Amino acid sequence: MIVVTTEEVTGHRIVEMKGQVFGLVVRSRGLGGNIMAGLRSDARRHAVDRMVRNATAMGANAVIRMQYDSSEIGNTMSEIVAYGTAAVVEPIKT
Repeated sequence: MIVVTTEEVTGHRIVEMKGQVFGLVVRSRGLGGNIMAGLRSDARRHAVDRMVRNATAMGANAVIRMQYDSSEIGNTMSEIVAYGTAAVVEPIKT
């Protein structure tokens, strides 16, 4: 699966847009109150994995304009979402 933050995939053309996809992860902040950087990056990776699974189920082979967002749920939880547009791309033949 190709995942990019841009509107295009270099060397490819978009054949079909499949629609919006996302992957959501909710994590407890624990007793210390702050999420360590390692846990945040692990949660981002899991959010992208879930987004990719959703895109694959839609028949896509790429996600374009992928972004992250995060928010706090109360004082003890954080949620991280990865989202973008699922698409079918193919290499440009020269």
